[in-house]
Amino acid sequence: MGLYIIAAILLLPLIEIAVFIWVGGLIGVFPTILLTLVTAVAGTIMLRQQGLSLLMRMQKELDAGRAPGNEVMQGAMIVLASILLLIPGFVTDAIGLLLFIPPVREALAKFIISRSDVVIVQGGQGPRRPGDHVVDLDEGDWSEKNDGASEGPSGNGQPRISPWQDGSDNAKS
Repeated sequence: MGLYIIAAILLLPLIEIAVFIWVGGLIGVFPTILLTLVTAVAGTIMLRQQGLSLLMRMQKELDAGRAPGNEVMQGAMIVLASILLLIPGFVTDAIGLLLFIPPVREALAKFIISRSDVVIVQGGQGPRRPGDHVVDLDEGDWSEKNDGASEGPSGNGQPRISPWQDGSDNAKS
């Protein structure tokens, strides 16, 4: 993967220079420079418009109690599209403009998410570490009575020591 990134960093400027020369030969130097400036302004305008609508969608997801994972991915791609439009060059402008098209962004987000391991941590808890003394129980290892108390796997009515108790004080829950 690192080899691809290095190749892209080395080849992108060369490709951009070649395209600049080609477009400059077709339409002239000043129209080429003007077109580059217009795409930078267009990227700024599109970032503002689509960025604000994305922030509103993220707020709706948060208000509904859902994690705005897709919206975060969409936001990252909008920022990337804006950066690509601000970089002088026609190849980066074309990629940036494609990322501003919602169906293209959605397809790319699904592609990236399908190949990613996403972990959502809620309640301010960080990831578990080996020393956290967490006990994972299978469904057969515990049960819940109607009054909300838990009991052992035998169902004998004896209270079960919860995983977060050390057994020294069974009165607390």
